[in-house]
Amino acid sequence: NWTFDPVRKQYFFHRFFSHQPDLNYENPAVQEEMISALRFWLDLGIDGFRLDAVPYLYAEEGTNCENLPATHEFLKRVRKEIDAQYPDTVILAEANQWPEDVVDYFGDFESGGDECHMAFHFPVMPRIFMAVRRESRYPVSEILA
Repeated sequence: NWTFDPVRKQYFFHRFFSHQPDLNYENPAVQEEMISALRFWLDLGIDGFRLDAVPYLYAEEGTNCENLPATHEFLKRVRKEIDAQYPDTVILAEANQWPEDVVDYFGDFESGGDECHMAFHFPVMPRIFMAVRRESRYPVSEILA
């Protein structure tokens, strides 16, 4: 989505709402600033981060801009930086995808995982409420099968 900013007299891109402009992760300065922001909070004692809408960090013409290789490269860099200086930190992927797509956000399994430590299981979350409402385990057991 492109939205015109009347103050700057320029258009900007946003995947979601216009008050949530996307950052240009292709720009090394943006990458450095994001890592600097992580360090800032880690130095204050934060134990972990929820990386919101992580499949959409990068945009690539001709794709749906989901789950791009550049996103995984950046996450590997983030994980490496955090593990080196803040080894007890947890990184949680918020990726509203099916589990077979989310599993990639854990990274390389042979190395013990080099991206996120955890991920939400979005398909199961509404099923929990459905199961409670119906007083039946079926909505949960079906999605986990």
